[in-house]
Amino acid sequence: MLMHRVRRGTKCHAGAVAFALTLSAAATVSAASGFAAPGTRGVVIDGLAVAPADAPAVVKEVIAAGNKIAFRPYIWAGGHASWSSPGYDCSGSVSYALHGGGLLSSPKNSTGFEVYGRAGAGRWVTIRANSRHVYMYVAGLRFDTSARRSTGGSRWTMQARSNGGFMKRHPAGE
Repeated sequence: MLMHRVRRGTKCHAGAVAFALTLSAAATVSAASGFAAPGTRGVVIDGLAVAPADAPAVVKEVIAAGNKIAFRPYIWAGGHASWSSPGYDCSGSVSYALHGGGLLSSPKNSTGFEVYGRAGAGRWVTIRANSRHVYMYVAGLRFDTSARRSTGGSRWTMQARSNGGFMKRHPAGE
């Protein structure tokens, strides 16, 4: 749970505390009732993504699917033989989330994502792929197995990364 700690004698802006408490409550509510973040950009709370209120249903479904496996272990080739796996690699993770939104019928490897959908950035979903790795941005949030080291184990992060050397693709129709 998101915690806000203030040392004795430290001044704290009341708005910041209220925002932190709102986000903390949002994380609890989002898992149970589909709470949406305000605006067009999602937020990550306790390692889980909260979809923006303005996102289309398909984007919310991709985020919900990503949340289901956000903390699963990294297992090379995980998620390729079956949608249900004890762990997922980079392409298995992206495949699982896109499948959850009805945007992919069978898992792809990272090379397969280099030609998936259409070229360029999507409005809500942008996939970055090369022959060695794949990750995606969904509603401004990065879903990436390489983020797990800096997020306490989650694939979701609000931090961007270098996109150099990666093809930019998006689901057709998005």
